[in-house]
Amino acid sequence: DLAISVLIAFLWLVSTFVWAKALADIKVSTGASIVPGIESCKAPGTTCHFLSVTSMGILNVSVVFGLLNMILWAGNGWLVYKDTNLHS
Repeated sequence: DLAISVLIAFLWLVSTFVWAKALADIKVSTGASIVPGIESCKAPGTTCHFLSVTSMGILNVSVVFGLLNMILWAGNGWLVYKDTNLHS
């Protein structure tokens, strides 16, 4: 059904953007910018160093695949539309 395909494509698009925003927040929350906010690093005579964070490349790939999947659903909706009597 066309309405279901369009709804799924829209929901997939929204959920992909939400996941992308959450991923950006995760990167900020685990990045070097958190070191100045740590209370124990503010103590006199204390030096804190940021070493590294595990690679998040696979998470970036998950966002890309989410967008590609949304494109597939939208294409499916278009094909359903073209094959029904809704298209004159």
